[in-house]
Amino acid sequence: MREAHPLERQVGIEYYVSDGPGIGGRLREAPADFRVREREAVEPEPLAADPGAYPHLLVRATLTDWDTNDFAGALSDALGISRERVSWAGTKDKRAVTTQLFSVQGVDPADLPALDGAEVTALGRVGRNLEFGDLAGNAFEIRVAGPPRPDAVDSVLDALETFGGGRPAVPNWFGHQRFGSRRPVTHEVGLHVVRGEWREAVLAYVGNPAETEPERTRTARATVEDVAAGDDPDWPAALDAMPGHLGYERSMLHALVENGGREAADFRAALEAVPWNLQRLFVNAAQSYAFNRMCSERLRRGLPFDRPVVGDVVCFVDADAPSDLVVPDTDRLQRVTEDRVDVVRRHCERGRAFVTAPLVGTETDLGGGDPGDIERAVLDALDLAPADFDLPGNFDSTGTRRAILVGTDLTVERDPLSLSFSLPRGSYATAVLREFLKVDPQDL
Repeated sequence: MREAHPLERQVGIEYYVSDGPGIGGRLREAPADFRVREREAVEPEPLAADPGAYPHLLVRATLTDWDTNDFAGALSDALGISRERVSWAGTKDKRAVTTQLFSVQGVDPADLPALDGAEVTALGRVGRNLEFGDLAGNAFEIRVAGPPRPDAVDSVLDALETFGGGRPAVPNWFGHQRFGSRRPVTHEVGLHVVRGEWREAVLAYVGNPAETEPERTRTARATVEDVAAGDDPDWPAALDAMPGHLGYERSMLHALVENGGREAADFRAALEAVPWNLQRLFVNAAQSYAFNRMCSERLRRGLPFDRPVVGDVVCFVDADAPSDLVVPDTDRLQRVTEDRVDVVRRHCERGRAFVTAPLVGTETDLGGGDPGDIERAVLDALDLAPADFDLPGNFDSTGTRRAILVGTDLTVERDPLSLSFSLPRGSYATAVLREFLKVDPQDL
């Protein structure tokens, strides 16, 4: 098997499915080269519905070169409301044209502002704010600029069809951006958190300089590590050294200044100084890293992804998803036994079931047979166990399972070379693009 890029191996992705060299090329030369449209899963009430019963305005926004978080902030500022009253179903990349849903609490359609690079349309009213995952999936239209080996697209496509049992498919990797595109450390922080290593978790985030960062940032992180190594840490000096735009790092350091930064509880308080969703992201990234490692080991051992073997745990299709988008329902699980393996295999072949691996948490039941051996070997190597995820506050996680294969309706246009495909919610376009381009993951 072809080895993955070194930066991908840092986040648990060890191999490519296709052995060819890839087409190369560049993405996002212009925002219009990378288009993403949410496959919506929310049906609003009419705009005339009672705002007392339906206080959230549902809007569809087509954004050009907007980061999702930045747009939410600009929208709330223009409306003169709290940022907490704006919610969305999925975060999208900045250098793109994205079409996605937002909910805005307590405003009328006439209140919506005009913002540069944004087309905003009021769709109706809903009774609650959007939550992460309130979408069926995403549809992508992506142009590849200047590919030096355009003809390689055919061999990659053939490999993905073979891997998916006749339909283009890839391992359902968590993409590099899950862990930090330029500095993939969120899983390192999360692994320390799950092991109860609060000091090490803070320093992995605030210190731990990366070569991909600007010199000033690297210097600031090195200062943090020097301060932390002292017998009497001068946390105010570390805070003074940290650039103002690194707000989360400064929040952690400010907490250490306030509480002294000497005991484990001080470092846990520093982690809790950042927003709750970032706290959860740390643990989620650790789970994602373990999942990637499990998929890599399954590839290495030559176990199939498109059909189960004895010991696997499968989930079934989400019956509420759009008819043309196959979405796994990980609340419907079944363990594959010797007497059921042929029946479940047929379900997988027909697109009704999916092999899974765990996103480990306190309620995780590990698989059996060879899949269970893989799961236990990865957790042992990481010094983790399901019970370790019984953690305080926002760090706690019961876990779930995730399909290990994601199939797609991939089509290829030749001039210019473009890829169009849809993916269910939670799956990464980079899992598909990496196979075709085989470039540095920071360029995807």
